Amino acid sequence: MARRHLVAPLLAASLAATPLAPAKAADAALVKPGTLVVDASLPAAVASANELAARRYDTFWNTGDEALARAALSPQFVDRTPPPGRAQGPEGPLQASKAFRQAVPDLSCAVDQMLVVGDRVVSHLHFAGHFTGTFHGVQGKGQAIDFIATDIYRVQDGRIVENWHLEDNLTLLKQLGAIKE
Repeated sequence: MARRHLVAPLLAASLAATPLAPAKAADAALVKPGTLVVDASLPAAVASANELAARRYDTFWNTGDEALARAALSPQFVDRTPPPGRAQGPEGPLQASKAFRQAVPDLSCAVDQMLVVGDRVVSHLHFAGHFTGTFHGVQGKGQAIDFIATDIYRVQDGRIVENWHLEDNLTLLKQLGAIKE
């Protein structure tokens, strides 16, 4: 009997951790886009799976929770626009998040708008926080950080397999004090 009581919660937890599982309670805590536009010609299951993968990944950027990135990203994930030195695969974003969160521990990421079209999801992201750590040798003084980014995800079987991204690095570098205006 005791064993049966343990198996059910373990099975439920295992299923909730899979990329396509409904995991309603956990998914309710994911970031919600300010504006969501979904291609009406997409089958509902595909649209839902693509949106879920994007919301999990965007929430990873909001919280730093590596489990969300691992659930969202395919093991074959490819970053099509990596900065110099960033590792490919899921480890690249995980390392980038850790490094940036050391510089901006209170980092938040809101999704201003999200477009779900075909096998692509476009997320317009808004990052904010305070630069209190160090970033590329520059020590923060608590200054506000506020910049945008746009990501284009290609989703396959409910996981992000490719990403193209563009950050407003000029604004960010000015706010960090890495370049003078």
